[in-house]
Order: sequence, then C-alpha cells, then structure tokens
Amino acid sequence: MRLLPSTKIYLSDSHIPHAGRGVFAREDIKKGDLIECCPIILIPENHVPFIRKTELRNYYFMWGDDEVHHKAGICLGFGSLYNHSYKPNATYRKLLDEKLIEFVAIKDIKIDEEITVNYNHGNPDDTSPLWMKSVPSAKDEGNY
Repeated sequence: MRLLPSTKIYLSDSHIPHAGRGVFAREDIKKGDLIECCPIILIPENHVPFIRKTELRNYYFMWGDDEVHHKAGICLGFGSLYNHSYKPNATYRKLLDEKLIEFVAIKDIKIDEEITVNYNHGNPDDTSPLWMKSVPSAKDEGNY
C-alpha cells in the first residue's frame, strides 16, 4: 500500500477555547470526501496505563474490538490533532486490520474552516461528556 499525505488540510491555531492547534481545510471539501488517511502506531494493552499518565492521554485512540483488552493507537499525520465538537463536520473510521484511521467529511467544509470530529466513539450524534475536562459540554459548545 502506498500512502501519501493529504494536500487538503493544514495545521493552525484553533478558535476553540483551550484547544491549541487544529486542522483546517486548505480547499473546499465535499460531504463524503476522504480528508486524510492516517497510519497508527499500535500501543500494546500493557502500555496503555503508562500513556494515560503522560501528555499522550488526550491524543490516542482506543484500538481493537475487544471490550476487555484495551489497546491504543497513536494516530500519525494530523490525525491526533483534529479537535472535538458536538457539532462536527467530519468523522473517523478505524480500519483495524490495516492499522489506519480515515477522516471523512460528513458536511461540506469551506476553505479555512476548522475540521472537527466527535470523539465519542466517532458517533457525530453522541452528546455524552468526554473524559477530557478542558472540552466544553454539548450545552456549552454554542457559546464560543
């Protein structure tokens, strides 16, 4: 498999409070378009407790379909830098066997618009609170 970096996006300062950097559209992106395909580095189950104690705790994805044994994946490319939103314009798909995550537009995204995903298991409609305390709740999100 040959995997090239996406030319559709760039990294810049986010306008979301406390978010730091974010991923933005370098061009108009249509609903259904693949935004980025990112390889992951698989973290073994016995290492996950250690990364939870580091800065990586907010940047990894749970990996695998086993509810008991929790592996993790560090997403390369800009994959771990997409910010959370309860009103996302993109979602992600984990390709477990290929060790890839695809980010796909679920709405039309305009040039220079920040690309966001809902990190509640990739479900754009899930408004339950996240584990990250710095992320506003769904009821507060419209206030910035």
